[in-house]
Amino acid sequence: MRRFSWNRMLAVFIKEFQQMMRDRLTFAMAVGIPILQLVLFGYAINTDPKDLPTAVISSDPSPMTRSLVAALQNTGYFRIVHSGTREDVGEALLATGKVQFLLVIPPDFSQRLVRGERPALLLAVDATDPSASGNAVAALNIVAAQALRNDLTGPLRALQATPAPYELRLHKRYNPEGLSRYNIVPGLIGTILTMTMVMFTGLGMTRERERGTMENLLATPVRPGEVMVGKILPYVVIGYIQLGVVMLAAFFLFEVPMVGSFTLLMAMIGVFIIANLGVGFTFSTIARNQLQAVQMTFFFFLPSMLLSGFMFPFRAMPQWAQWIGEVLPLTHFLRIVRGILLKGSTASEVLPELWPLLAFLLVAGFIALKRYRQTLD
Repeated sequence: MRRFSWNRMLAVFIKEFQQMMRDRLTFAMAVGIPILQLVLFGYAINTDPKDLPTAVISSDPSPMTRSLVAALQNTGYFRIVHSGTREDVGEALLATGKVQFLLVIPPDFSQRLVRGERPALLLAVDATDPSASGNAVAALNIVAAQALRNDLTGPLRALQATPAPYELRLHKRYNPEGLSRYNIVPGLIGTILTMTMVMFTGLGMTRERERGTMENLLATPVRPGEVMVGKILPYVVIGYIQLGVVMLAAFFLFEVPMVGSFTLLMAMIGVFIIANLGVGFTFSTIARNQLQAVQMTFFFFLPSMLLSGFMFPFRAMPQWAQWIGEVLPLTHFLRIVRGILLKGSTASEVLPELWPLLAFLLVAGFIALKRYRQTLD
């Protein structure tokens, strides 16, 4: 039996290294994925969101009201994006997700406060993502006892001895108990479909090219668009089967409510599935083997999962990370599915999130079809 030869081992090492360097896409993924993870986890992920959009509804333009609003902003957690007197406008902003908090100050707030009656303030919170507002609510409870100290002077100094000269009533909308499963389980619908639809399509088309069956399609009169649609539709069926499993678990195991329209939800999911299939089809025209298709799927899935608001609060991320997240279809789908399930959003209310999905679908489909034509040529 021959001894272990370092020279022969070195020759095999050089051969394998040269072969790996020829596969530039795999090498780029091997280097790019760790860099992507470092950047996302190091800079984009933040569990303590600040500057949360807040609407203030007040009919009491008193100095005490202005002091209270200023104290909210000084915490760093609240960013006043709307001030008005109509409570229905504030409720609409909260329902559509344009604001995270709605503070309602009664018209006789300062008068009742001066009389020592502890007037009540209403703070409504969008609790579809409980982790996004927890620290802000805790900071608000601290501010409550200190916000009006500069105003309560002279004869009103006695009001400073109480814990707070007013009462803060917290209403957690859409998820009163703050259950994390109400946020996670609807999000799982999007993440599961993203991973499986992109991977299945990419692997399916790449496998055909590796096995040589693509040449059989080239010999037929089938056009590229017909091939693309014909290959995507079976995966749409698979996507709805996966959806059925997740939805049954959501309703019967996790008791996630279904407030909105089931038909509207199915239609939105169909758009989302086709958008992801377009991405997978594009990857299949770039990848030369199934390993590359898997690597490209992971390269797309990782930022989708981290920057969409599924794992971490979307508003906690830096602005550049939010810009990237707005491009990803999962970001808009999560807002749609949580809105329909938890808020009962209608078609007009989800329309602002549907347009980005449709735009992504058109761009992905155009690139996939163009790349597929180049592959045939």
